[in-house]
Amino acid sequence: MQEFLNLSNPLFLMVAVFAIFYFLVWRPQAQQQKKLRAAVEAVRRGDTVVLNSGIVGKVAKAPAKEDAEFAIEIADGVVVKVLRGSVGEVRAKNQPVESKTEK
Repeated sequence: MQEFLNLSNPLFLMVAVFAIFYFLVWRPQAQQQKKLRAAVEAVRRGDTVVLNSGIVGKVAKAPAKEDAEFAIEIADGVVVKVLRGSVGEVRAKNQPVESKTEK
């Protein structure tokens, strides 16, 4: 056991790098995907969605849970069907847009 805990042991270094990679990359990304999946499942009519392509629109028709796609209105009278997987962000009806500029 003493030989494994030696800092110059390559196996110890590999385990340490894997642990750091797990806690800094994989775990936060999995939590973010889980929150996005829950938000997409709970989308309602009137919510604003941002697609991965950058298109912003409002949900025109409330989708059923088993539907793989739903309709969003991207302009007055322009309704398109999109897949649930193409949604990158969900904003509630009254949620303001976040400002990314520094003061």
